[in-house]
Parts: sequence; structure tokens; C-alpha cells
Amino acid sequence: MRIGELADRVGTTTRTLRYYESRGLLPARRDGNGYRTYGEDDVRLLQQIRTLQDFGFDLEETRPFVECLRSGHPAGDSCPASVAVYRRKVGELDALIGELTAVRAQVGAQLARAEEAMAGLAADADAAGAPAPRCELGEASDVSEARG
Repeated sequence: MRIGELADRVGTTTRTLRYYESRGLLPARRDGNGYRTYGEDDVRLLQQIRTLQDFGFDLEETRPFVECLRSGHPAGDSCPASVAVYRRKVGELDALIGELTAVRAQVGAQLARAEEAMAGLAADADAAGAPAPRCELGEASDVSEARG
């Protein structure tokens, strides 16, 4: 198959495929007329790259998986180098989850303090017989006039 058909089959652009070729991830085979030609192995290779990128792997991290497929393994993740990349990525994800959990706890604590403060202000205003303070920006027309 030619480059346009391959791009259509894997849901990408010919430009992307040429880029992968320039990076050594996609083999450059040409027919007698000089046209790039591809086979089903290339479809599987590109599907592997796309799946890994969907999972957050950068293009260079896909290289061991590509090399594993090229060496004849039916799955690109059945080689030691691929497993090593998986391990690194799981470590990165665990670290991100830890960071996000800490940030979520901080934001949750700030929210609880803010809600408590709002409730206190409303209770104070109610006890004094005054309306609760408003913490909103002016009406939309006031905001647009200020920008204008």
C-alpha cells in the first residue's frame, strides 16, 4: 500500500508518517517507481505507536516497542527494553498521582475554609439584620464597559 492509504488506515497524516520515517521509526521501502510502499506489519507498528502516544508516551519512548515488533515479536511489549519503558512510565504516573493527590487535598482544605468563612459572614449578617455581603463581580454590562 502507498503512504496515503496507510495514513488513512491508521488515522494519521502522510506528513506524520514521513516524520516517523525521518526518525527511524517507520521503514522506508520504495517500489520501482520510487513510491513508498507499506505492508500490514507497518499498520501494526503504527497502531502500537498511536496506542502508546494515547497513553502519554512520547515518540522516543515508543522506539523499544517498534524495535521489538521489527525483531519479529508478535507484540511490541514482549521485549526487555519495552518492559523497562513500561516500568519507568508506571513510576512517572505514580509520582504524578501522588502530586495530584496532594494538590487535591490542599484545594479541598481551601474550599472547606472558604465555605466556612462564607457561612460565618452570612450568619453574622443575618444576626445583625443586614443582607449578606456579595462577592460577585459587577453585572456583565459593567465588565464589558470597563474593558471597552
